Amino acid sequence: RRAAAEGDARRQVRLLLVLVLILTAALLFVSLASAAELPANELGRVMILEYHKIDYPEERWTRTPENFRRDLETLYARGYRLVSLGDLLDGRIAVPAGTTPVVLTFDDSSPGQFRYLERNGALEIDPKCAVGILEAFARERPDFGRAATFFVLPAADPPNRLFNQPAHEGRKLRYLASRGYEIGNHTLWHANLGRYGEATVRAQLAGAQQWIQRHVPDYRPRTLALPHGVYPKDVSWALRGAAKGVTYSHDAILMVAGGAAPSPFSRAFDPVRLPRIQAVETELASWLRHFAQRPQERFVSDGDPDAITVPAGSQDKVRSNLRNVRVAARP
Repeated sequence: RRAAAEGDARRQVRLLLVLVLILTAALLFVSLASAAELPANELGRVMILEYHKIDYPEERWTRTPENFRRDLETLYARGYRLVSLGDLLDGRIAVPAGTTPVVLTFDDSSPGQFRYLERNGALEIDPKCAVGILEAFARERPDFGRAATFFVLPAADPPNRLFNQPAHEGRKLRYLASRGYEIGNHTLWHANLGRYGEATVRAQLAGAQQWIQRHVPDYRPRTLALPHGVYPKDVSWALRGAAKGVTYSHDAILMVAGGAAPSPFSRAFDPVRLPRIQAVETELASWLRHFAQRPQERFVSDGDPDAITVPAGSQDKVRSNLRNVRVAARP
């Protein structure tokens, strides 16, 4: 009887595994089929998602590791593919035809974004931190891509000072740069730039870059995420300048909210005021639903990085200063 029961149990396990594999294959097929049905529209909008803590419990500014992983699964299944913020700014949208670029950003360098664990005398990335989850997902779904920008705080109070493991600060920043992730400026300690004069604003931005370059020499943060979403009194102070011999230059400034961003090929694209979507349950679900119901508003790639495909009659909405690309209109 025991042998028969064990045999039945093994058969049930095998059947369950087969059902899981069939379901996974079906979901993948549906995601690819639905993506292929979308006509190219490279004037559509792009989601720049804004994460903060990856930790417990789920709160306004906290996404649990499991929910962050679920976000990636949902994006993948709905035909979204990762691109770096830098590639978005440069108009290098190299994702497959029928898919949509999405950008991930992380503010405030909290511990759950990047954590090392020591096991058997060796360091390994915590599989439940954001970097660990991204790396695992990239191995499982290599066509999803690997990209994110981390807006770090080099001189903040713990636990937000460069991911809160002082002995591994440099190792972490070098790892991010070596794996193709981007490091962005978020000031030294989350300073509200609207409260300060020019000298302090410039010192905050140059000082943050200097800290980063101590660990990753010659690294130049291309982007600034505004603490509290507040601009300085003169936006030019944030774009470029110098303090104490350190020169900085930002190609884009990211806001703390504002919704989906215009296409980088659109005349409406303003890199000095790039909106983001706060990646909390309700807001992310709302925007995914928005684009599911209004697919004509979604950026859909034509699969050719050297061409820009737009709906017929909308060529006049394409930026006039684009170089080395051709614009094609579809019916």
